[in-house]
Amino acid sequence: MEELVGVTACVIGDMSSRPNFGLNELDFVFSTLVVGSILNFVLMYLLAPTAATAATQSLPSIFASCPPSHMFEPGAYGLLNRMGTFVYKGTLFAAVGFAAGLVGTALSNGLIKMRKKMDPNFESSNKAPPTVLNALTWAIHMGVNSNLRYQTLNGIEFLLAKGLPPFVFKSSVVVLRCLNNVIGGMSFVILARLTGSQAAAAASLAPAETENDKLRLVNDDLQNNDSAPSSN
Repeated sequence: MEELVGVTACVIGDMSSRPNFGLNELDFVFSTLVVGSILNFVLMYLLAPTAATAATQSLPSIFASCPPSHMFEPGAYGLLNRMGTFVYKGTLFAAVGFAAGLVGTALSNGLIKMRKKMDPNFESSNKAPPTVLNALTWAIHMGVNSNLRYQTLNGIEFLLAKGLPPFVFKSSVVVLRCLNNVIGGMSFVILARLTGSQAAAAASLAPAETENDKLRLVNDDLQNNDSAPSSN
């Protein structure tokens, strides 16, 4: 469900934050699709409690006394321990985001280069995102934004599961995860603009200026004709 619904919602959110619904930046959207597919799976895998290992599952080193799955996990955990889970998971997500960002950006840029070789006349409307900078942007997005959203989402779902009938609860999960991924896609575009990792090419003003020049010339000619003395 997370891959089908989540990734689709993430791409919709990503495209809705771009000019012309992302149709002029499909290379960036494709990169988001690749990275998002990897990251959504990893997020669900890392956050989901597993019944078979629930008794022995723990975090390493100084985080050993923290909730093993997410910061809102039920149990006798103090605030510092719950924040420890947030920091640990955020570091983990940032590392995964950086690796997935490298793969997704390199794949997207590689496909663009391949198309240029097949079609020498092809010119991408946007500057290819720098691989490392884009990967770092994904790391920040995953470690802070996605980390906070997904952990909060797990806490909300835990509360809903206690008070809602199964069918209503499952329906609410679909809605919540759709909204969560739309927000995630939109927030990544904003962050990518701020870091400069995905700078859209500036729209060319030449055609508009040329058209305006033509209109001005026509208006000038009409005015000159109106003001010219009659030959009669």
